[in-house]
Amino acid sequence: MRKRRIMALAMASVMALSLAACGSTAEEATEAADAADDAAAEEEAAEPAADAEVANKDKPLVWYNRQPSNSSTGELDMAALTFNEDTYYVGFDANQGAELQGTMVKEYIEKNIDTIDRNGDGVIGYVLAIGDIGHNDSIARTRGVRTALGTAVDNNGAVNSDPIGTNTDGTATAVQDGTLEINGTTYTVRELASQEMKNSAGATWDAATAGNAIGTWASSFGESIDVVVSNNDGMGMSMFNAWSKDNNVPTFGYDANADAVAAIAEGYGGTISQHADVQAYLTLRVLRNALDGVDPDTGIGTADEAGNVLSDDVYVYNEDERSYYALNVAVTADNYQDFMDSTKVYEPVSAQLDEAEHPVKNVWLDIYNASDNFLSSTYQPLLQNYDDLLNLNVDYIGGDGQTESNITNRLGNPSQYDAFAINMVKTDNAASYTALLNQ
Repeated sequence: MRKRRIMALAMASVMALSLAACGSTAEEATEAADAADDAAAEEEAAEPAADAEVANKDKPLVWYNRQPSNSSTGELDMAALTFNEDTYYVGFDANQGAELQGTMVKEYIEKNIDTIDRNGDGVIGYVLAIGDIGHNDSIARTRGVRTALGTAVDNNGAVNSDPIGTNTDGTATAVQDGTLEINGTTYTVRELASQEMKNSAGATWDAATAGNAIGTWASSFGESIDVVVSNNDGMGMSMFNAWSKDNNVPTFGYDANADAVAAIAEGYGGTISQHADVQAYLTLRVLRNALDGVDPDTGIGTADEAGNVLSDDVYVYNEDERSYYALNVAVTADNYQDFMDSTKVYEPVSAQLDEAEHPVKNVWLDIYNASDNFLSSTYQPLLQNYDDLLNLNVDYIGGDGQTESNITNRLGNPSQYDAFAINMVKTDNAASYTALLNQ
């Protein structure tokens, strides 16, 4: 910038001399020089210094996997979602996926009705592993299963998603007995038991807790359990390996983790792919676009110079919510072989960006729980594949799944990063992070 100003002043001097040589008055030459000088000054003021430091509060931010929201009501935290002009959320369409999971379970029962009622009592009994009673995705999945199977009960205009404990006699008030008419016979569908899988330290979505729960349920009323349903594959696989695999009881999860997809060949009933490959790409792509100062849709709905682009059948963008949502796909015995590699990048967005046009930037990214099966075994490997393609140097931080401070304490110097990707322990706690960026 200084060089440009010097050049402009030099040009002004040349112009003044030229005017003088042409017979113009000294006053005219001086005015011409002053005009050129003013123009140079205006140009300098209009363009920020290339090395100007960006305040942390103005740096690109993406919330992912856990949408800032009230854990009791589900109301979105719009203050967090609009923290600055480069703030977004990336996740998946929870309601669409939840409906898909419920439909998958229902259709499996209908297709296998001749063998699924293990004790022949005319009651199709299922147990449900709930991940986190305050997590929007967990709530949606519980509601989706109950709605599809007819066991849903209204609670102030929404399906009750509370865990019921045990309900072998069908008297629980948070659910009701449903019915399915199959081949001219009416079957009762009953949620025999459900609980939040939280361990003694407070971590939710806990696979070990789910494995212990199925053992307790099986010892009490195992012959009545015809189907096992889980809010995710981590808990689902724990129950499958602990009991349902040996007892030929179909188990359904969510996330399409590699081990769960492979287990479909061994009797795992099915899972839902939330297009983690698309989610991981979007998580880093929205940051890349903001860092580059280009149209937010670049490489998403509009092809970038490398040809990366997503079709509208794999994601949607809700402008009012500042949120990108990947769409879900049911993974069953009919198509599971297409989903065996859960960490493979999505082909339409797999082209390397030119580092000269997209220079390397530093990103701080946390995962709420380093032990979370989906995030650690599927999401992070995908992120690590995309960070190279998008020329991003990402610092991955793994939390303990219990306390926000375990993560925020490691964001002691946000100034060393150009952008942030945040996965909260609790959806209510966005302010814990924005407070750090506001300092």
